[in-house]
Amino acid sequence: MAMPLPVPTYTVDDVRAFPPDGCRYELVNGMLLVTPAPAHAHQVVAGRLMAAIAGYLGTRGPGLAVSPGEIELRPSVHLEPDLLVHPARYGPEASWRSIKEWWLAVEVSGRDSKRYDRDYKRDAYLALGVREVWLVDLVEKCVRVSRARAPRDVRRSKRLVWHPAEMAEPLVIELGEIFRGVP
Repeated sequence: MAMPLPVPTYTVDDVRAFPPDGCRYELVNGMLLVTPAPAHAHQVVAGRLMAAIAGYLGTRGPGLAVSPGEIELRPSVHLEPDLLVHPARYGPEASWRSIKEWWLAVEVSGRDSKRYDRDYKRDAYLALGVREVWLVDLVEKCVRVSRARAPRDVRRSKRLVWHPAEMAEPLVIELGEIFRGVP
């Protein structure tokens, strides 16, 4: 007879008490996800996306882009997307816990984090109310777009269009530029 294997669960307070070691510690319903510090290519791609999105939103626009961000629902959910967009009414003085609305969460995935991002974090973001999730795949040089009540992981390899309702015009991102020089 097989015996169930007990799997430890954690809280946000547990994660915040871990000593800093360069890894990213996140929680999805108490399950601990640990990924190594991001590599250079990861940061280059995340930075290019941040520049495009921040430029699109502007300094006085209806939304703010941050990198990385935090989404927390105590006691058992703590996520740190590589890039997060939320309404500007949650200004720089807002705490992460006070933000309750998110337009976009972006995860840049290499070989080490792809499974967590796809199998756990994407659906957790959507369940928490994030409008749209991008899984940026450094290996395949594409972005998989997911929205609530819509098909998951719609693959984009040439052009990415994002149009939040609060913006008059869409943002068009040429993915060749985002992935330029990435091995």
